[in-house]
Amino acid sequence: MKTVALYRPNFMDEFDHYMESFFGDMPVKSMASLLRRGIDFPAVDLRETDGAYLLDAELPGYDEKNINIHVDGNRLTIESKQAETETTEKDEGSYIIRERRQHSFSRVFQLPDNADSNAISAVFKNGILSLEIKKQTESQKRVIQINS
Repeated sequence: MKTVALYRPNFMDEFDHYMESFFGDMPVKSMASLLRRGIDFPAVDLRETDGAYLLDAELPGYDEKNINIHVDGNRLTIESKQAETETTEKDEGSYIIRERRQHSFSRVFQLPDNADSNAISAVFKNGILSLEIKKQTESQKRVIQINS
C-alpha cells in the first residue's frame, strides 16, 4: 500500500533560528511559528465612511452560531470557540495527514471615541463577517456654508 507523504520545506525554522540569533531570546516566537502551531487570526479589512466604520473579517469554515461579538466600553471583541471534533478509527478510518482543524480565536479592536457602541450591526455571509459601526451624530463631518 502506498501512503501519501507531506513535504514541508524547513526554511521557516531556519529563518526563525536566524531571527532569534540576531535579536537574542525573544519573549514571543515569530508569527510563522505561531501559525505552524495552529494559532490563527482572521484577516480583517477596516474602512471609514462619513457615517460609519465598516469592518470585514474573513471567517471561512466558521458557522455564525459559533461567532460571538461583544462591546465592553470602547473595546469590540470578535471571538469564536470551536471544539475539535473527535472521530473514531472504527467508523471513519485513521488519518494519514490531518491539517484541517477547527480553531478558536479572539480579536479585540479599540473603537474610536466617535464610534456609537449602541449602533453596531453584523451580517455573516459566505464566510465574511461584516460589521457596521455607526458614528455618533455629533461627531460626523458636516459642511458649513459661509454667509456673505
